[in-house]
Amino acid sequence: MGKKRIARFLITLGVISTLLVGMTACSGSKDASTSSTDSDSSFNKTGLPIVKEPITLNVLTVRWGNMGDTFTTNTWLQNLEKDTNVKINWQVMSSNDWAEQKSIMLASGTMPDVVLGDVAFSDSDIVNNLSSFRPLDDYIEEYMPNLKAAISESPELKKLSTFPDGKMYSLPARLPSRPVTHNQPVINKAWLDKLGLKVPETIDDLYNVFKAFKDNDPNGNGKKDEIPFSGSQDISVDLLAPFGITDLNATSMMVKDGKPVYFPTSNEYKEAIKWVHKLYSEGLIDQELFTQDNTMLTAKQQNPDVALVGFTNQWTPDAVFGKWKDQYVTIPTIAGPDGKRYQVGDPNGLSYRRNELLITTSCKNPEVVARWADQFYTNEASIQNFWGAIDTVIKKNDDGTFTLMNPPAGTSADAWYWDSSLRDFGPKYVNPSFEKNIVLDPANGDGLKLEIDKLGKEYVTTPFPNVMYTSEEFQELPTLTTDIDTYVRTNRAQWITKGGIDEQWDAYVKKLNEMGLEKLVKIRTDAFDRYNSVK
Repeated sequence: MGKKRIARFLITLGVISTLLVGMTACSGSKDASTSSTDSDSSFNKTGLPIVKEPITLNVLTVRWGNMGDTFTTNTWLQNLEKDTNVKINWQVMSSNDWAEQKSIMLASGTMPDVVLGDVAFSDSDIVNNLSSFRPLDDYIEEYMPNLKAAISESPELKKLSTFPDGKMYSLPARLPSRPVTHNQPVINKAWLDKLGLKVPETIDDLYNVFKAFKDNDPNGNGKKDEIPFSGSQDISVDLLAPFGITDLNATSMMVKDGKPVYFPTSNEYKEAIKWVHKLYSEGLIDQELFTQDNTMLTAKQQNPDVALVGFTNQWTPDAVFGKWKDQYVTIPTIAGPDGKRYQVGDPNGLSYRRNELLITTSCKNPEVVARWADQFYTNEASIQNFWGAIDTVIKKNDDGTFTLMNPPAGTSADAWYWDSSLRDFGPKYVNPSFEKNIVLDPANGDGLKLEIDKLGKEYVTTPFPNVMYTSEEFQELPTLTTDIDTYVRTNRAQWITKGGIDEQWDAYVKKLNEMGLEKLVKIRTDAFDRYNSVK
């Protein structure tokens, strides 16, 4: 180990040591020692407060970059402490250096009472360290009526959170007002209008629009610098969607007729690649698609002189094209050669998540944590932990609806929500029927995405789900996916840019089989079957 790495390791170890000393000190304090295990007379199985004498829980959460801990001033969270007698010692970590800190924490075996947010520990972290986390099924059954009701109404919560041994080690979430669709086609409407073109409906229409964009100078600068389609290499997969190829969870798997299918060896994939190669060979796709980084792409999307990009796929167009954003509109999903439309997304909505709260085996008060966490699983609690507190970010109206207030001047709505709440992280559940009471601005942020969602939601395919793998499967997967995924991506780029898929197809499939494709598909299929067996 070099001197710089040793120094960095010691610094990180010091940070973790300081954190763990704080946890140990707190766990040994008078407040923390008053627990349901040690004193049943202090713990209330129902009602509030949860405990008669205050206790303190160490709750670790990871935030993106340098977001900090302003969310802890959320009025709902502060009132929860008063109402429950459960005080929270927040341990807020930055995602920038969490990976190294996490490794040391898992190796040390000394953990906080609670880990909140799915960015902290991945499935493999949990599966490979089960001795550090408590199974939660019995606690849910006995102490969490709100979550039990949510699971009864939305069984997806349990399917998503059940580990291969049949137990739940983490709590799930259903976020409010989330869309069904993922990225949607976005086109330069100003260019269409200038050339007298209609919004494309089919891949033939799209081809003709691309040709017109390339040949007729729609940005009006007298140069042939228009790029009909551009995006990242990952976005190039969206061009395959009209052929029925969708891959929400980036597994190269689809569900077809109720069964998992590995699509990079399918005929639909082959035909889709041939079509995209035709576009590329005629200069209708960014010739740097597979070599540009995000800086290069952004420079094209936000070129200071004129708009350069005609078409792409995006979550929303407003944050991508800078001063040209008003030229772009989101359009309905493009129909494929069979006349059908296929949209990337999830019919259940992009709202379900797991690993949002874990109770560690270091926690002396798991019943208290279970009751505390259950307070998050109501509609009003959930919206306040996703956007911000009522009377701070949300206005509760006399008719029972809830309206988001405008952010402070100079602050984006999304940044304000992250500063004011747990946002994407932590346990929460919003009843689907309650969402009609949430009033969002259709021109901005979450409200805009729900408007865009209407353009493609009826065409969303059933994705290969976010399945769970066993410890043994997690050991095999990296070896298989590293080689196989790289080989698939390399060939896809080569076939799109240079062609030759017909001549090379058989050798390609043979090579994948030699690399262990059958084993990879079996692992994915076994996990799929376990997922669907959960009742």
